[in-house]
Amino acid sequence: MVSLAVGLAFATSADAAARRPAKNASPSATSAKKAPVARSSTRAKAAAPTRTTRAVAAPRRVAAEPPRQSFGQLAGLHEADDPLDLKSGVAYVLDQETNEVLLSKNSKAVLPIASITKLMTGLLIAESGQSLDEVLTITEEDIDTEKGSSSRLRPGTQLSRGEMLHLALMSSENRAANALGRNYPGGLSAFVAAMNAKAKLLGMSDTRYVEPTGLSSQNQSSARDLALLVKTAHQVPLLRELSTSPEYQVAVGNRQLQYRTTNRLVLNPSWEIGLQKTGYITEAGQCLVMQAQLAGRKLIMVLLDSAGKYSRIGDAERIRKWLLSSPPQSAPTTSVAPAAAPLVPVTAAVQATAG
Repeated sequence: MVSLAVGLAFATSADAAARRPAKNASPSATSAKKAPVARSSTRAKAAAPTRTTRAVAAPRRVAAEPPRQSFGQLAGLHEADDPLDLKSGVAYVLDQETNEVLLSKNSKAVLPIASITKLMTGLLIAESGQSLDEVLTITEEDIDTEKGSSSRLRPGTQLSRGEMLHLALMSSENRAANALGRNYPGGLSAFVAAMNAKAKLLGMSDTRYVEPTGLSSQNQSSARDLALLVKTAHQVPLLRELSTSPEYQVAVGNRQLQYRTTNRLVLNPSWEIGLQKTGYITEAGQCLVMQAQLAGRKLIMVLLDSAGKYSRIGDAERIRKWLLSSPPQSAPTTSVAPAAAPLVPVTAAVQATAG
């Protein structure tokens, strides 16, 4: 916010009393003074204050802050030689059935994963055995204090667990995801512990969770770990259905709220997507994980730390074009040396939303 320094300068008003005429004043001047009209005019002019002037100082120039960088940008991941010219700092494509790695770019880098977190949240809820028909209530505890993101689910909103899960996976609804974790047996802390235990069970050794939404940059993983998560989640029909839903409507009181997918590739008939999740916070960049069928293969695709609003979609299209080329080029494998080790979190106040 640019602060303005405003100074006020006031001019003094004219003397309200009319001066007496000099002793040698002419009779005409005296008579003019005695004339009622002249006297009234003189008093009116004397009573009127002079106009107040207001001096406004020029606004002080404030240097614009440079755009904040993601963890991947700070680590130099985008400097890796990339034959496909991807905008993502991390890319990984795996054949789901043979486990053949078709593409790998900084796949060992450990980065914030934003709302990709919600895929683990959904997996735990689907496996918990909790009723999807049970009504849950959004509370003040579900409001985002990490990034200050907004939500149309106000405190007091009641939706079924199934509806909350649908919104969390399809539209990346943060309050819905937090409410799911908060209503897990044992509460939010037990849910986060279960998230980390499940990651360990799946062999996700680079992964750590601290909350169920992805708003925290401390939720971190690698592309190789996330491919394991996508492979496991794709085995659950409910997660396939909800994550690839193009739109969904829920009743909140007397209102009908319309939600849409955060991944426009779901709407593209050229893509056959079996499961997907998007994510974004400033520290993580644009993220996308998918299971899709391309070139006669069932593939798992992971894109992390993509720079630009639509860059993750563009990268997915570049990979698709490469895979559909005839004959396919040899699989590129690139990496930047510092990316092999977990990245040190950057302490910076950022405003962003998961999505």
